[in-house]
Amino acid sequence: MTDRLTIALAQLNQRVGDLDANAEAMLEWRAKAKGADLILFPELQLTGYPPEDLILKPEFVRRAHEATDLLVAASAEPGPAMLIGTVINEGGSVYNAFILAEGGQIVGRTLKHELPNYGTFDEKRVFASGPLPEPIEWRGVKIGLPICEDIWQDRVCAHLAEAGADFLLVPNGSPFEIDKDEARQQLVRSRVVSTGLALAYLNRVGGQDELAFDGSSFIVNADGERVVQMCDWEESLLITEWAKEDGRWGCATRKQCELDDFPEGIYHAMMIGLRDYVGRNGFPGIILGLSGGIDSALSAAVAVDTLGADKVWGVMLPSKYTSGESLEDARENARLLGCRHDVISIGKGVDALHETMPDLSGLAAENIQARLRMVTLMALSNSGGQMLLTTGNKSEMSVGYATLYGDMAGGYSVLKDAYKTTVFALSRWRNGKKPKHAVGPDGPVMPQRIIDKPPTAELRPNQKDEDSLPPYSLLDRILEALVEKEMSVREAAEAVGAEESLVADIEKKLLRAEYKRRQAPPGVKLGRRNFGRDRRYPITNAFHTGQ
Repeated sequence: MTDRLTIALAQLNQRVGDLDANAEAMLEWRAKAKGADLILFPELQLTGYPPEDLILKPEFVRRAHEATDLLVAASAEPGPAMLIGTVINEGGSVYNAFILAEGGQIVGRTLKHELPNYGTFDEKRVFASGPLPEPIEWRGVKIGLPICEDIWQDRVCAHLAEAGADFLLVPNGSPFEIDKDEARQQLVRSRVVSTGLALAYLNRVGGQDELAFDGSSFIVNADGERVVQMCDWEESLLITEWAKEDGRWGCATRKQCELDDFPEGIYHAMMIGLRDYVGRNGFPGIILGLSGGIDSALSAAVAVDTLGADKVWGVMLPSKYTSGESLEDARENARLLGCRHDVISIGKGVDALHETMPDLSGLAAENIQARLRMVTLMALSNSGGQMLLTTGNKSEMSVGYATLYGDMAGGYSVLKDAYKTTVFALSRWRNGKKPKHAVGPDGPVMPQRIIDKPPTAELRPNQKDEDSLPPYSLLDRILEALVEKEMSVREAAEAVGAEESLVADIEKKLLRAEYKRRQAPPGVKLGRRNFGRDRRYPITNAFHTGQ
């Protein structure tokens, strides 16, 4: 029996469905883990996470088995034993699994027991639940291997401790959420306290559709001390030294990275989500409407910081209601970012449609402008291949203050889960600080006037958002109560100190706009209840909590 182990933690990105590339990357990182006895990879590192309904495709599972067999065979080559996240088809059921491979053989395995089926997770749809797992005995050491959700419920860790596990290695596919770091660490400490076992929490990084994974892996020893904190958002390999002293295993390695605070973590989530969505779907860059407003300015800044100015194309699409100030701000915005900037007037198109439909008035007439802008942007997108980046925020999407087939159109949104007050906070922060890994400018990315001026859609003379909506400082608090916390109208009104009639009106708008949100593009998840993956309301719905 050994009393010392060197364990490599591989905090890696992955691409869903790319079995060959994922396997190749695992072997490349294994080769870097020189001197390690064991290397641990994140959850479902071979298939990519979350694989969703790919698991229901027998050919995908068959090829995953083949790729797993090749990885097992490769473990015969010099290097550490591998803990591999993969899928196992057994008895007609498919399991989210980990296998321990060494010397060209499988020497242990575990199947995920607790399957998350809430929020963004839908694992009971595609996986079968494994039995309560037993520790994997290897080199005389009993390794507890709870997989992600297995530590969010207490029984798996309790069972592993009772079965004699010496320590816990936890592979994860845990998406970014605001304040998630603190929640993870509190959870892990509670499991460490209840089991008396040191715990290593390894998470993946990278973007997958609407999810951004921040890594932020860490180790907590049995005494509750967080001895290792890996960096967020970066692929990295950490070689950790473990030893058994006074009958208890612990990690002797010490490493502390400083994690992102608000709002930097949100900005990085947007960057990672956009980077992997654009790159992995083969777009040469992005195009967006650069209106001189704060939403498009922040979207453009994220795009330039992520992709580079040469891959971002801003187009100003003025109508007769567009102010000279907006034209100036959009032009200066593009200059600060260093990206391409064109001006294409939609005035003639608007006039032509009004001649065709002279009786149109009010909102219907106003929305012609938003829809013509998207027709123009989509034509440019089709011509050059750039993805159209949508610029609407969560506040607007919540209450339907957005035009279907107009400003809601596009391929992806970095602001979809960002309330307007968050947009302001991010813009102020980015104008004063450049995020790590950003390739955009060092200085300000938008004119200060864009941040300071009242938001407006400029679809009619002297229009302001607050003509139709409460101030965003109040609206966002109401929406957070109704959306994030699922409060009733009465509860929300009491919580934020607003008139109940106002909150009831906001709830009505929120529910009425569900059909619009169903047709919105995907966007980065930032909070607990993003539209589409977390919050799934029926479109046809007669239930209101207000009058």
